[in-house]
Amino acid sequence: MRRRMLLVGLWAATTVVAVVAGVLAVSTVGATIRDRGPVGDEVARDVSVQATSVPEPDGPAVSDEIAGEWGAFLVECRDTWAYGVGVRPDKDDGWRIVSWEKGPDDDVDAVFSDGRNSVDLEVFCNRGRPTLAELERNTLGDDD
Repeated sequence: MRRRMLLVGLWAATTVVAVVAGVLAVSTVGATIRDRGPVGDEVARDVSVQATSVPEPDGPAVSDEIAGEWGAFLVECRDTWAYGVGVRPDKDDGWRIVSWEKGPDDDVDAVFSDGRNSVDLEVFCNRGRPTLAELERNTLGDDD
């Protein structure tokens, strides 16, 4: 009976350690899995930042163009809110727009493709300025 109680105690302790490790891993890595940008949980945890629930369309706007061989994505920031203003694919090299997000949102996306490759851009507002959060390049498969 004593041995059985010892085994049950060890099993319970191991289970608790595994659950705590899992919760810590998910909470630490979870930020990279969730959407990026300063409007999410980071603002809620930082009491010095006053988050607004509605974008201020009349606030000061800062625009910037994220450009590359695929073309350009024009993004405007009003405080922490991102607006996709326009896209310009490099048609001379065969690039086209697959999709793009107008916002307002904590980040906006644009996807360009030339048929063989795609480029996915994610832009958010960092201190009121458009900032490239992620640029993902993919090689598209053949449709044979």
